[in-house]
Amino acid sequence: MGVAGCGKSAVGAALARALGADFIEGDSFHPPENVALMAAGTPLTDDNRAGWLDTVAGEIAARTARGAPVVATCSALKRKYRDRLRAQNPSLVFVHLALDRETAFRRVGMRKGHFMPTSLVESQFADLEPPSGDEAALALDATRLIENLVSEASSYIRSREK
Repeated sequence: MGVAGCGKSAVGAALARALGADFIEGDSFHPPENVALMAAGTPLTDDNRAGWLDTVAGEIAARTARGAPVVATCSALKRKYRDRLRAQNPSLVFVHLALDRETAFRRVGMRKGHFMPTSLVESQFADLEPPSGDEAALALDATRLIENLVSEASSYIRSREK
């Protein structure tokens, strides 16, 4: 989880490989209407995100029900979004890739072929509610090397499985 540009896709894919898990790219489940809004520079509202979050949660639940471990990317910026994901997946663990604004703007500006423009980065930070101490979540500095993030995240996840 985290703001645009924090590395969710890269870290999530690498973490899935490290854990032998299915990988779900949350952005691929956005309905065309959401993609069009974001591409036009319009931040998504809670209502825009509701169906998308339910779809991502359902995909996680379906794969987990088949016995597959799952790593999914999802901004999950607000506590209520994480609660919505946990409603179908009570044992869900979050890895918050924490990133500063300047780095997020730079990374999003360098991306090619993604619907999220840099103009929406500030709205991501405006919505961000970092996980609270009562949430199963690990916060990591997203400026670190991917392999270090994956190592720490996989250790955290494995420790929670015991």
